Amino acid sequence: MRKNIAIVGVGETAPTRSAGKDVRALAVDAALAALEDAGLDPSDVDGIMSDGGIMPSSVPHEWLAAQLGVNSYFDASISYGGTGVCAAPMIAEMAIREGLANVVLFYFGVDWGTRPGGPYGFHDIYPAKMAFEKPYGFNGQPSYFALWARRYMHEYGLDERDLATIAVTQRDNAMRHGGGQAKRPLSYDDYFASRMISDPLRISDCCLISDGVGAYVMTSADRARDCRKRPVEVLGVGYAAEPITGDDVFTQKPAMLHLPSVAEASRRAQQRAGVTLDDVDFAEIYDCFTISCLMQIEDIGFCGKGEAAAFIREKGIGIDDGLPVNTHGGMLSYSYRLGIEHVVEAVRQLRGECGDAQVKDASIGLVSGLSVPEYGVLMLGRG
Repeated sequence: MRKNIAIVGVGETAPTRSAGKDVRALAVDAALAALEDAGLDPSDVDGIMSDGGIMPSSVPHEWLAAQLGVNSYFDASISYGGTGVCAAPMIAEMAIREGLANVVLFYFGVDWGTRPGGPYGFHDIYPAKMAFEKPYGFNGQPSYFALWARRYMHEYGLDERDLATIAVTQRDNAMRHGGGQAKRPLSYDDYFASRMISDPLRISDCCLISDGVGAYVMTSADRARDCRKRPVEVLGVGYAAEPITGDDVFTQKPAMLHLPSVAEASRRAQQRAGVTLDDVDFAEIYDCFTISCLMQIEDIGFCGKGEAAAFIREKGIGIDDGLPVNTHGGMLSYSYRLGIEHVVEAVRQLRGECGDAQVKDASIGLVSGLSVPEYGVLMLGRG
């Protein structure tokens, strides 16, 4: 894939708990912002993409195309949520290479800050959870990831302060970055004083709840040179899935602490990009909870299993540290829109637009998307 296509524009609605607008209107705003960023008009778009699980029902492709005035377009979806956000350039590259489209717009967002049930309602699509888990109080994402965190503590001796380090550092990143939902600094004392949600996860371990949409625009490397801003090269994409259903993935995995799709997607992305993790200058990692961020650092390959806490302590994940992680504050402190904000941030980092939160000399960034059992890794490079 190296240097075949580039991201030439990004846009997002302001991170907020309640946007005061329908998610469809937010999608139009984000799409227009991304096109404006690229210096393109809606009439230039001939390809539209989203994830395949959430957007097709809440903001259908044909509805957005009609609002933008897009005629006769290439249409595709891939995976759902964060994996779709990261893996979409794999499909866009094929379409552009084969002449099926020239300019592809990807969009994704949620209205989980205002929709009844928010993210908790998403898992109602799985019959086994409705029959065997939710009626007995095992309900929603904090319970699932608390299970992983407690098991991880038992297996590897993880300390609560190690989780605190992720939350505190990402809040520091958010304060330097600005513009996110979290407005106040977070100290270790603040972390330990925050209320328990699902033991051992406190509220500071849990992602925000948000309304909002983001979008990005892709085109060929040749055409990208004529767009408004420096293009960001799509170096490689990795997509993988493990053979387990959504009913079972959080509670019935045969190896609870291993995410094999993460390792495989990372391997494929590196191979297609022709780079290694040693070349990565920063990472935007899907951080719905502190424990999920920590586990992905391991399974992506930055360190071995059970070693992430020591890795974070020794290398550092702040803006000026050895591996800056979630330079905008991530889902814990910026917004929770399932990873579209991570792609937007990575593009802005590689264009040198992040002000006090800018990673010095950033040339290669990694973005990950978790939609277990599926996973996506996107490698981006400075054009």
